[in-house]
Amino acid sequence: MVSLHGLPLVTHAVRSLLSAGCVRHVVVAAPPDYIAPVSGALASFDAVSVVAGGEDRTASVRLALSAALTLIPDAKIVLVHDVDRALTPPAQIRSVADAVGAGNPAVVPVLPVTDTVKRVNATGVVLSTADRTGLRALQSPQGFEVEVLRRACVETGGLADFTAKVDVPVLTVPGDVAGMKITTPFDLTVAEAVAAR
Repeated sequence: MVSLHGLPLVTHAVRSLLSAGCVRHVVVAAPPDYIAPVSGALASFDAVSVVAGGEDRTASVRLALSAALTLIPDAKIVLVHDVDRALTPPAQIRSVADAVGAGNPAVVPVLPVTDTVKRVNATGVVLSTADRTGLRALQSPQGFEVEVLRRACVETGGLADFTAKVDVPVLTVPGDVAGMKITTPFDLTVAEAVAAR
């Protein structure tokens, strides 16, 4: 519900999803105490439902998935998006959905890691420099065939390490710097500038 150019982040996030042209319905998992304000912030959208989220992200995804499949039982593809990536471009959302639709069971948008990454020991002494060649920073939305996401939430207990437990390849597609994570006051200042362009 943090404001960005006069609208809550959740409003920006939902607008981006629906503007992508490939999203039939958005289910927002909100903290139980925020159902009314989130619903109010999204009242201008037709294809949106707000449900009470769970104790953690995995529980919230599970609840939202259940609600989505009740609303659209023939859904084949589901996207999991984070409100803190409220400025994700619609083209990135389409790219993820299109890649799942092309037969990839799980798809994530990523950016190359540009910072130098150091490995350190318990006392903070540098041990080595990580090779960035194979490193990517994950963004959202993450796209899945419905059954793959169901298995990730139910059988493995979460999305964080499901690739190691659910035997499917996870394809990466290019992310976008505009899909930055907005979690600090500094991020919000940067997002204000990004949204203004």
